[in-house]
Amino acid sequence: MEKKKRLLKNHYTHISVILDRTGSMGEIRDDTIGGFNAFLGEQKAQKGKATLTLVQFDSQDPYEVVHRFKPIKEVPELTRETYVPRASTPLFDALGRGINDLEKSLADMVKKDRPQKIIFAVVTDGQENASREFTQAQVMKMIREKTAKEKWQFVFLSADLGAMEEAGEVGFQASMSMAFVKDAAGTKNAWGSLSRRSSDFRDGQKADMAFEDEDRKHPEDPVIKKKK
Repeated sequence: MEKKKRLLKNHYTHISVILDRTGSMGEIRDDTIGGFNAFLGEQKAQKGKATLTLVQFDSQDPYEVVHRFKPIKEVPELTRETYVPRASTPLFDALGRGINDLEKSLADMVKKDRPQKIIFAVVTDGQENASREFTQAQVMKMIREKTAKEKWQFVFLSADLGAMEEAGEVGFQASMSMAFVKDAAGTKNAWGSLSRRSSDFRDGQKADMAFEDEDRKHPEDPVIKKKK
């Protein structure tokens, strides 16, 4: 019993959120803020240690680190002042830099202090159109390597069906990719599903971050359509 308690106490998950801040996200700006804040509140209430890295990206700033490895209970909510959509979509640059940044942060930590689980979640509403540093092939290699060798959980949420296809081509598994309707209800559901799967993964109820059929509300979700 004592050993079980000690293992639970030391259990540690790191969550990286790569958040699209491009101009088209303005249509769901308040919904995104509310969705992220609900996700944050639920993860703060979850048992077990967790830290969060939040990155916002657009072509004016392809990689703005808002928080890096911050204890999740200390992460402030997003506001209209801290989330301001603008410009274009350098998705590959945000992904490549995000993976490299996380890899370096982990390498700089003492091994015993590193998280046991990694969630790397991307939330976007569009396809790549502005990257200058990383290519699709480079990012695909990085994602596949981290998935296979280190069991990082790469999650992709998108309001654009074309981006869903692009996510598969860059290495995201279909089971961990989900389309959402670009409106208030769709955005709320996407963040809610991300939170539920994160909680299940963090406390060991699920072995991975795969979404379930009940999460998939978009009528054209590729996974649901394939099953029909």
